[in-house]
Amino acid sequence: MSLPLVTVVGAGQVGATTAHLLALKGLADVVLIDIVEGLAEGKALDMTQAAPIEGWRGSVRGSTDYGAMAGSRLVVITAGLARKPGMSREELLAANAQIVGPIAERIAASASEALIIVVTNPLDVMVALTLARSGFDRRRVMGMAGVLDSARLRAFIAERLGVAPSEVEAMVLGSHGDLMVPVARSITVKGNPVTAQVSASDLEQLFQRTRDGGAEVVKLLKQGSAFYAPASGVVEMAVALLKDTHATLPVCAWLEGEYGLRDVCIGVPAQLGAKGIERIVELDLTPSERQALTAAAGQVREGIKSLSLTPKAAMG
Repeated sequence: MSLPLVTVVGAGQVGATTAHLLALKGLADVVLIDIVEGLAEGKALDMTQAAPIEGWRGSVRGSTDYGAMAGSRLVVITAGLARKPGMSREELLAANAQIVGPIAERIAASASEALIIVVTNPLDVMVALTLARSGFDRRRVMGMAGVLDSARLRAFIAERLGVAPSEVEAMVLGSHGDLMVPVARSITVKGNPVTAQVSASDLEQLFQRTRDGGAEVVKLLKQGSAFYAPASGVVEMAVALLKDTHATLPVCAWLEGEYGLRDVCIGVPAQLGAKGIERIVELDLTPSERQALTAAAGQVREGIKSLSLTPKAAMG
């Protein structure tokens, strides 16, 4: 039985780790693409040499040619610049728009039937940019951030309570960063509400640590940023898409009235399957959570406006 083809654009830490996990889990044949001559090819060769030890049956190929993505079921965009000290959010947005926009056009030209997961920051605006430049309908383009933020919160709660991370469930919506929106009522530990085990003040500290989760990693590393957890977040989404599981995960999606929001990309729960986003799941949010989600959407809308984007938003 043949494996689906997945292309990962960007052979940096997140991209290469994503490719490695896809291969290790036997989910796909992988094409790793990067503009730096030899980078994707070298990492792909290294992974291929691990195959006899790990026992996977798929293939990993590296290339600088975007034509190599032809036939992909899924394309993951990790290419882009990391935010550097002193760089404003607006400067990062402008710089990465120059990278992600042309990639979206190349995907439309070479892999016109693919689904797209965007990882590049500022995530929400990059998803809108990819929609606009690819011309794909909104169910085929999504961003990975909510899975990562939810995983970070679950890990911090598990550490705080001394339980296995798998025993904690949580959902984080909104914009990736300071305006993320943890849904407190969604958080359970061994099936029980977290509020019965953690005080409101302690829970808020855990929420803030989650908002600062990426920055905490950056501070410790001194150079570079998180890549293991982001790659795992991508692969969790990829499983739902490639295996048509209909799993509900928090993803960055283009909204057309859901949660009272329109013409904006923001993190919301979505049911994922072989065709991409099957439906947006509307949770019953508290007034403060809804207000926070609206505030996050307002900031994202300003970024979209700065790039003069008009994504095609059809859902069918």
